[in-house]
Amino acid sequence: MFSRDSRPPHIDTLIGKGVRVQGDIAFLGGMHLDGAIAGNVRSDQAPNSTLSVSETGSIEGSVEVPNVILQGHIRGDIRGAERVVLGATARVEGDVYYGVIEMTLGAQIMGKLVRLVPAGAAEPASARG
Repeated sequence: MFSRDSRPPHIDTLIGKGVRVQGDIAFLGGMHLDGAIAGNVRSDQAPNSTLSVSETGSIEGSVEVPNVILQGHIRGDIRGAERVVLGATARVEGDVYYGVIEMTLGAQIMGKLVRLVPAGAAEPASARG
């Protein structure tokens, strides 16, 4: 039913440990962050678009990327329509909207977890009013 994809995500953009970005970022494909971003991060909405944030990476702003792999810190909401993976050192100060979520022991979320229902999917009978 579920499969663990152990392949690392494809990286088109790399932001190194010593880099600090002021402003919003929009990217295509895959991006890996070791540095810091003060601004919103979003990608094209292709199902394989991925943002990976290492233990040294941080974002102060909202994130809207289909797949998010977090080891670092995000201060803002995360919207990962496909998959959100939170590693042991992940820290989120904001709400997490996800299609599928995977959390490792030690991950911290200071906010709400909200499951995104795919477009066209029927809402469960228990959720209807």
